[in-house]
Amino acid sequence: MSQPDPVSLPFTAFTDVAALSARRSTRWRPGLAAHQGLALHNEVFASTRESAGCAAALALALDDARCLPREAGDEAQDRRSVLWVQTREAARRVGRPYRAGLPQTLQGRVIHVLAEKAEDALFALEEGLRCRDLAFVLGEIAGNPKALDFTASRRLTLASERHGVPLFLVRLDAARDLSSARMRWEVASAPSPAPHWNQRAPGTPRWRAELFRARAHAPGEWVLGEEHGGLMARKPDEETGEAAANWAAGLRLRHPLRRA
Repeated sequence: MSQPDPVSLPFTAFTDVAALSARRSTRWRPGLAAHQGLALHNEVFASTRESAGCAAALALALDDARCLPREAGDEAQDRRSVLWVQTREAARRVGRPYRAGLPQTLQGRVIHVLAEKAEDALFALEEGLRCRDLAFVLGEIAGNPKALDFTASRRLTLASERHGVPLFLVRLDAARDLSSARMRWEVASAPSPAPHWNQRAPGTPRWRAELFRARAHAPGEWVLGEEHGGLMARKPDEETGEAAANWAAGLRLRHPLRRA
């Protein structure tokens, strides 16, 4: 099979490749939705031993919602409902949503659906993505059910992009399989920073997040957390010094130095 001569290719072919390469090399960062738009179909892989999946998915979803520009006439705060779909097996492993533990802006907006099987959950997710009155859709499915194949994933992508409703699908104890999701994350719990007002109190949650596949971004790894009312992302090596300092401070509190 003959190879095309690069000289014979139109100039637009090179400019398109250059534009795609430049966009692909852009690193993900919080607030990027304000400039590049939403990644509508997202997958978050997590272990049920840490229960970090849904918390990280909510943090990513709320970051996108906060940073989207508002059109003229829109309310300052998005008050649309949020659809939360769980399979019964996922609810057994990580529990149902606890409304009092959710961010205050979400406590009165969550519509919870408990599905018996993965097929029922996928149906509910797809129907939710067709409703533009939802701010976003969150799903939790355990393992790698046969119903969640590439065809089902593609249906979710098309529904999300057609109607503009973001989907954050949490894959609990699942292996990385074939999917059409635009952004795919692997998250785990990370050490919390020590609070400034009480060193013995629990700190704000943080997650170690790996973006291992993205259509518009290069892969990368960050430590995510809430800071000053927004999502913070730091490189893991930046967290090493802070984690060591927090560990040393905690050690001094448990074993204070005694004066001779």
